[in-house]
Amino acid sequence: MEGQVTVDKEAYKQLLVDLGDEAGRLAGCLRSLDFEQWGLPTPAAGWAIQDQVTHLAFFDDATAQALREPAEFRSFADELMAGGMDFPDRIAENHRILAPATMLDWFVDSRAELLDVLEQRDPKDRMPWFGPDMSAASAATARLMETWAHGQDVYDALGLEHPPCAGLYSIAHLGVATFAFTHRLNGLEVPRETVRVTLDAPDGSLWNWGPFDSTEKVSGPALDFVLTVTQRRHWTDTGLVAEGPVATRWLDIAQAFAGAPSRRRPEVTS
Repeated sequence: MEGQVTVDKEAYKQLLVDLGDEAGRLAGCLRSLDFEQWGLPTPAAGWAIQDQVTHLAFFDDATAQALREPAEFRSFADELMAGGMDFPDRIAENHRILAPATMLDWFVDSRAELLDVLEQRDPKDRMPWFGPDMSAASAATARLMETWAHGQDVYDALGLEHPPCAGLYSIAHLGVATFAFTHRLNGLEVPRETVRVTLDAPDGSLWNWGPFDSTEKVSGPALDFVLTVTQRRHWTDTGLVAEGPVATRWLDIAQAFAGAPSRRRPEVTS
């Protein structure tokens, strides 16, 4: 996937802290659920809370394998994709037999193992994936984004607010970095214009990407931008403001993750 994340070693250490913290908050929420709540439907069509959890655990394991055993992972990924690109649904279905406690233990243990593997890597180390190869830093950022996004599905299903995430900047940066990838994924020519993105950070500061003098602009709350690029909300239902046709079209299709658009992708209403 395009949009590779480049960070120095100190930033990489903080990224791993954020990855662990976001998983820890989600695990804490899951521990409070009763048996029936694990079967509650989430905004992702056909997926219950249990499916969101096993999805995260499965792909944590896959990431760890890709880092430790790249050749074995490549064979595993090729075989999985050969069965159809609906493999996330098949993974979810195959693990619904597990008890909630087993699912939670799997998620917690897999995240701990993945963090251990990532901590032993240089952020520039390369690894295979279901699409193009990526760096360890990109893999860590992708896992943070996935944890946040699927966690949002869980919190939405429970009617709870998503706890603040210190790694929100990393997810927003990934959303900006995947600009070209998003257009190509949707069969569109990548615009020559660069969009200026200005986001209001949770701490009151501003996060900026792109040239200051661009006529194509996106602005608004950082949380709303992350909800948009993870396809958990349509941008017109948030506080984001788009100026210019390139910026507007981008927000309609923005996607910070590899593969097909989200199964809970909001419909474009404008």
